[in-house]
Amino acid sequence: MERFNASTWLVDRHVAEGRGGRVAVECGDQQLTYTDLLAEVHAAANGLRQLGVRSEERVVLVLNDGVAFLATFLGALRIGAIPVPVSTMLTGKDLGVIVDDARARVIYLSQPYAPLLPAITDGAPELATAVVDGDAAEGTGVLTHRLDHVAFDRTEAAVARTTHDSPAFWLYTSGTTGTPKGAMHRHVDLRATADTYAASVLQTRADDRFFSVAKLFFAYGLGNSLTFPLAVGATTILWPERPTPVGVAEVCVRHRPTLFFAVPGFYAAMLDADLPPDTLGSARASVSAGEALPPELHRRFTTRFGVPLLDGIGTTEVLHIFCSNTVGAERPGTSGTPVEGYELKLLDDDGVEVTTPDTPGALYVKGDSVATGYWCRTATSRQVFAGEWMRTGDTYTRSADGYYTCLGRSNDMIKPGGIWVSPAEVEAVLIEHPDVLEAAVVGARNDDGLEEPVAFVVPRSGAVVDAAALDAHCRERMASFKRPRRVIVVDALPKTATGKIQRYALRERLSAN
Repeated sequence: MERFNASTWLVDRHVAEGRGGRVAVECGDQQLTYTDLLAEVHAAANGLRQLGVRSEERVVLVLNDGVAFLATFLGALRIGAIPVPVSTMLTGKDLGVIVDDARARVIYLSQPYAPLLPAITDGAPELATAVVDGDAAEGTGVLTHRLDHVAFDRTEAAVARTTHDSPAFWLYTSGTTGTPKGAMHRHVDLRATADTYAASVLQTRADDRFFSVAKLFFAYGLGNSLTFPLAVGATTILWPERPTPVGVAEVCVRHRPTLFFAVPGFYAAMLDADLPPDTLGSARASVSAGEALPPELHRRFTTRFGVPLLDGIGTTEVLHIFCSNTVGAERPGTSGTPVEGYELKLLDDDGVEVTTPDTPGALYVKGDSVATGYWCRTATSRQVFAGEWMRTGDTYTRSADGYYTCLGRSNDMIKPGGIWVSPAEVEAVLIEHPDVLEAAVVGARNDDGLEEPVAFVVPRSGAVVDAAALDAHCRERMASFKRPRRVIVVDALPKTATGKIQRYALRERLSAN
């Protein structure tokens, strides 16, 4: 079988073809060319081998966005090891569960997360070595090294005998159900997303500059900040800090990205922060994923910032966006049309394909970037991966002209009075109210044991949400059975590290009251 290694395709190829002097990475004041980045990848690969990491062995990465992440991830791919990026927002206990599940012996951490090591090791007894980008305190429970004491040998590192189908990396699902699973991806999966979404929707090119609010540990961010820019020899703009609207705006003004990526909640926060209209003046397009983008939020954003906003759907298991709007053909409130290279279908509860327009069905996707399955989750893998098709867990409709609209996660649908209600539809109406920044709708049982919609809303800055006024707003805009029977005002919605609303947490809150 033909040899293929994603690391050499993303970096070595550009140096070998004379593009080594192009800027690959900008991170604050730091700037690396492709030749510089390749040297860092060699150092990371040699360091991993020095630690005794073997082919197909998992290495967990708890690293902020930066050169260390890129080099370690690509260095692991180079030697045939399996990097496992995980959320930097997790607790030590939660990280221990993932490290133990992956059976990793080695973990890399940015210095702020080194204090979590004792809790991680408590939950992961097989963990033997930690590499910290900075200093680590005593008593971590494992052998600990500084990153610069491990990744220092920049001589050329040998490339593992990998192929397109070789195991490459794992991504743990964000856990909207509270149970993260390791989705296993191949080397070719990275190239597949670059050849489909990046090429056909974004039409990426070498002079592009990519900036993603979504971090590298997230499948969405991995494509935005690593795969897509490196695939075409472009520049990735990395920012290790936790994103705030003001901070992101400063990065945009300084580094002038041409492509900007975020999630719906962050787009709402940017509007709420009243940023200057020219904040994204350098961008030719912006992208939203992670949750369905309400049409009113789309309208507010594009009106204020004057940049096309492309909503789409992707999953950890498919690695990036497989259904998307495109520039000039945006239809707010929809996820657009299938990305070139992917096929979609809707099935009803009996497994029969839905062919009637605007009729709900379970969304299935087929494409070359789909994961091979979940690590040690045979039963779940058999439910989700059906041959070439993967069940996304989302309920969608398809219009007569092929646009797909998200109704919500299949297990989030609400059935008051025996009629199905889409949380996304109700949330879109709530967000149209000028006092509402974000909204999430879940089903709850009333005193009679019947299901009813309940809305959690976050006010815009300086606004006060009046429940009666919001109810009147809903009465004017939706059928009675869809209208929330309760409105609960909250400071923030519970979300995963990747920005998805944790509706199960809201349902648990209602059950506890």
